[in-house]
Amino acid sequence: MNTHGKSSSGLKDVSIYTDGACTGNPGPGGYGVILVNGQHRAELSQGYRRTTNNRMEILAAIAGLEALTERCQVTLFSDSEYLVKAMGLGWAKRWRAHGWKRNERDRALNPDLWERLLRLCERHKVEFKWVRGHAGNAENGRCDELAVRAARESRLLVDEGYEAGPLGRAP
Repeated sequence: MNTHGKSSSGLKDVSIYTDGACTGNPGPGGYGVILVNGQHRAELSQGYRRTTNNRMEILAAIAGLEALTERCQVTLFSDSEYLVKAMGLGWAKRWRAHGWKRNERDRALNPDLWERLLRLCERHKVEFKWVRGHAGNAENGRCDELAVRAARESRLLVDEGYEAGPLGRAP
């Protein structure tokens, strides 16, 4: 990142840190997000009454990317290997291309969220990077605090993709 927060491609250079949390799996969950562009910083979080940890990890990435108001060069940090590998190794694109099937027998989980995330990654230039959770990374630690606090809020949203049934999760 240069001093103006722009990448060599002329796009804003943004770092997004994400984490998801779930009390029980499934159970109440939440996500935490930190966006950083130069000296600018924003924190986001939201809780859901019944969801899974993986859904909150994916939704954190979605929330961070949806918060961007213009096309950006993004480095997205997550402690979720599921998220980082699915996006970085092209698994999610392959699942979509095969009708949300992981193989001939098994459906891909969370297609509603993967579809949203794939569309956002078509708008932005996104590189996914894995960070070890609970290993001293200050931003990841803060995202964890935000996610856990959001999961414990009294007014939690409905994760419609999860609670609706097979479209968002395994039958």
